[in-house]
Amino acid sequence: MEKFDINKAPLEIERKFLIRYPDIDALREMPGYRVVHIEQTYLSADSNFKGGRIRRITDGASTRYVYTFKERLSDMTRLEFEHEIGEAEYLELLSRRTPNTITIEKDRHIFEYADLTYELDVYTFWDEQATLEAEVDSEDTPIPIPPCVELIREVTHDRRYNNSQLAVNQGKIE
Repeated sequence: MEKFDINKAPLEIERKFLIRYPDIDALREMPGYRVVHIEQTYLSADSNFKGGRIRRITDGASTRYVYTFKERLSDMTRLEFEHEIGEAEYLELLSRRTPNTITIEKDRHIFEYADLTYELDVYTFWDEQATLEAEVDSEDTPIPIPPCVELIREVTHDRRYNNSQLAVNQGKIE
């Protein structure tokens, strides 16, 4: 694992919404639409390793592997270090999986609306709801909800909807 300085990592500012299970056909009509399958596993930290997460991302016929470590600055803002790793390193890091967690599996539907790029995650453990995220340049950026999405509520400040918590709680909100 390469050494990194989290203080040099770029900022990630995002808002997250709980939505009703989406109409996938309507999403496919959105500008810039594409879908990727993500398998996301959280890793345990120790004195020599910061933890974080690894992803296997399948986009059509191609697969890539990514290691990510984030440091929370606020509910919306994090420092995010991310880099691509090889399959062998991914398989090795799987042995560091946080105990008693699941690997999150989801289809990420990516599209554009109102000059923003949205990521709509459909999880394998939910069949009535999903999440919608938008990355923005500042915490006070307004987020228009696309007309093909039925909003339940914003969950940016509700950590139960963080993927790391969903992995611990096996997709159940407690």
